[in-house]
Formats: sequence, structure tokens, C-alpha cells
Amino acid sequence: MAVTSPLDADEVRMPIGAKPMATGQQAINVPRNGMSQAQVEQRFGAPRRMAGPVGEPPIREWHYEDFVVYFERNRVIHTVVEPAKGQ
Repeated sequence: MAVTSPLDADEVRMPIGAKPMATGQQAINVPRNGMSQAQVEQRFGAPRRMAGPVGEPPIREWHYEDFVVYFERNRVIHTVVEPAKGQ
């Protein structure tokens, strides 16, 4: 005999491209997967620092104040939000 219980879940809604910085902090706008380098630069400005390309396929990093964007060839594959300063 199976015992069932009702499930309870919270729903979290964030704007497309927004990721939380850290617990208790506001979500920030970041590049979405699939965006081109030109789209990222147009929307977020020039990065503070660039690294790469490294490997095959070529991977590049664009460093902004609050996040790092990883590109494979010319497309965003991942964005990492930097931890809040002073934590």
C-alpha cells in the first residue's frame, strides 16, 4: 500500500536573463545563452577584460563588473555571476 501526501512548492519568477547574485540580493540582468558577442557588447557595453581563445572549439571569457560571460566561438554558452563584494 502506497502512502501519498500533498506536495507544496514555491514558484520563483525572474526576468529572462536575470540570475541571483547571492542569497538575499537582487537579481541582475546578464547575457542569455545563444546571444552573439555583438549582441552582448551592444546590450552590456565593452567588457572590462577579455581572455582567450583557449582550446577547440575556442572558448573566450568576457569579464564585466558583476559577471563573466563564456563564449564558444561567437555565442554565449554560460554566464557566471560574481559573488557580492566583501563576502
